[in-house]
Amino acid sequence: MSYLISEEAQDLLLDIRNFCEKEVVEVCKEADRTGEFPEELYEKAKEQGYFALEVPEELGGPGLSRVDVAALFEEMAKADAGFATTISASGLGMKPVLIAGNQEQKEYIADVTLEGGLGAFCLTEPGAGSDASAGTTTAVRDGDEYVLNGRKCFITNGAVASYYCITAATDKSQGVRGLSMFLVPAGTPGLSAGKEEDKMGIRTSNTTDVVLEDCRIPAKNLIGQEGQGFSIAMKTLDQARAWMGCIAVGIAQRGINEAKRYTTERIQFGKQINKNQAIQFKLADMDIQTEVARQMVANALTRMDMGLTYNRESAIAKCFASDIAMRVAEDAIQLFGGYGYSREYPVEKLLRDAKIFQIFEGTNEVLRIVVANNLLRG
Repeated sequence: MSYLISEEAQDLLLDIRNFCEKEVVEVCKEADRTGEFPEELYEKAKEQGYFALEVPEELGGPGLSRVDVAALFEEMAKADAGFATTISASGLGMKPVLIAGNQEQKEYIADVTLEGGLGAFCLTEPGAGSDASAGTTTAVRDGDEYVLNGRKCFITNGAVASYYCITAATDKSQGVRGLSMFLVPAGTPGLSAGKEEDKMGIRTSNTTDVVLEDCRIPAKNLIGQEGQGFSIAMKTLDQARAWMGCIAVGIAQRGINEAKRYTTERIQFGKQINKNQAIQFKLADMDIQTEVARQMVANALTRMDMGLTYNRESAIAKCFASDIAMRVAEDAIQLFGGYGYSREYPVEKLLRDAKIFQIFEGTNEVLRIVVANNLLRG
């Protein structure tokens, strides 16, 4: 572990490592096969307080730095990327309120999270992925309420969240400038979850549509002001991308660990295959690339903690780390040979899990645009 973390986080890291070894790995291996959401596992994680790692100290949270939390998320991701994604995505659901919400809203999400609730962030729609302006979800003011109608898709924690932060158009004529952000508690009449997605990877996370049908919420549940929804969503994603990079690093580190173990045990031509320089060079490149990705994540998160700009750094961290997770997973499969292609061994799962990190929280193509825009403005 190459993150420089506090003593408190070091103790938590050992706890999480033990929890993952005893509770997560085997349960998630089976859940990956069946596609079932491992509810009992998440109940145990909730009891350990792992859902609340990102709650700020002033709202009753543990007071960890972002780099501290990154080390903990990476440890979870080494055990199972879907497990880490579920918990990280709950933090994603908190971020719009922490960025732009009022004190009452912040205390609400903190209390729900500390009690073991999960959050969900709802931006993507069937016709609006990278182009948020194409969304059709609306919010119409009706006295002291807003009435929301529309459909969000690919929502992590969609069917298991305790609250949702949802973008909706309050003035469709203004495009993205007409988007607003709303806090909607689970159980609100008119809010429902669609069918769970049968995904290629991170199958231990819950991903569904979120449907809004004449969903009435108090006007006070508007986060920030009308027309600020797109800005809040982009600031949310700027932060979230570093976390996705962190989980991608965890996938890559698991690939290194598995490849190291296998190439030590595998004997060909009378010797361990990692005694061959060609194998050593491949392992070295896997380690170098993963460590660079980890430090990019740490840099972006450190800048957040210091109050510095991080739009470029967060995009770089997520883009590079997810590309490296794919590359390391592919290399691990190659080092396993034919066994790497078998579901009996763990490395094929790493490749399936890694792919989504090149897609969500901004595709890597979009993130390269973000980096280029930062570069060309300089």
